[in-house]
Amino acid sequence: MPEATEIREIAAECLGVKVPASRFLHDRRIERINAARYEGQEIAGALHVVNEDDVVLEIGAGIGLVGAVIAANRKPRAVHSFEANPDLIPEIEALYAANGLQERIGVRNIVLISAPNRPEAVAFHVHNSYLGSSLIGNAARAARVVEVPTASFSQTCADLSPTVLVMDIEGGELDLLRHADLSGLRAVVVEFHPNAYGVEGMKECKQILRDAGFERVDEKSTRTVWTCIRAA
Repeated sequence: MPEATEIREIAAECLGVKVPASRFLHDRRIERINAARYEGQEIAGALHVVNEDDVVLEIGAGIGLVGAVIAANRKPRAVHSFEANPDLIPEIEALYAANGLQERIGVRNIVLISAPNRPEAVAFHVHNSYLGSSLIGNAARAARVVEVPTASFSQTCADLSPTVLVMDIEGGELDLLRHADLSGLRAVVVEFHPNAYGVEGMKECKQILRDAGFERVDEKSTRTVWTCIRAA
């Protein structure tokens, strides 16, 4: 049986989801959360496409807010979240517990890889700001580098049968999309990071989605955050 999660003071709230105080929250971030501007495009896109029949695969949980807002507001059958940064896992679990969402959403400290010849673990660069932490990066600039276990994207999809993918992995999305079978998904919400792989890499991501049969939902998308649904 999992250990009881520590009850913490609530520092912010977004669309009915309470966010416990943590070292990852500062005044500006709290202000953005309260105003529903923190990951606002990603949240808006997910709330647009997710319904109660869905199983959501979230890759890159961050502080846990996006997945929790989806779970609380759209009430899908399940949200399966994966986060590479081990420092964030206790914060994510505390957020889920503060909102009584543990039966609907859970998080694992695993990196999903779609490419062949998957290693058992990969190096993850942990920065002082979790927003800068990434699989991609200069080890000399990181606060520390940790080894994170991996799992197969295709096997995870076979095990969980997700219908919606929500992905924000600080530049790792290009490599995942290059090798991923997206055929079981009906909707994708993804944030692109052209600072990691350039404008051409972002264009490649978008073309992969188009080639897989997805159409951008214009009113819920921007240049760097796409909400897309499979064409009928």
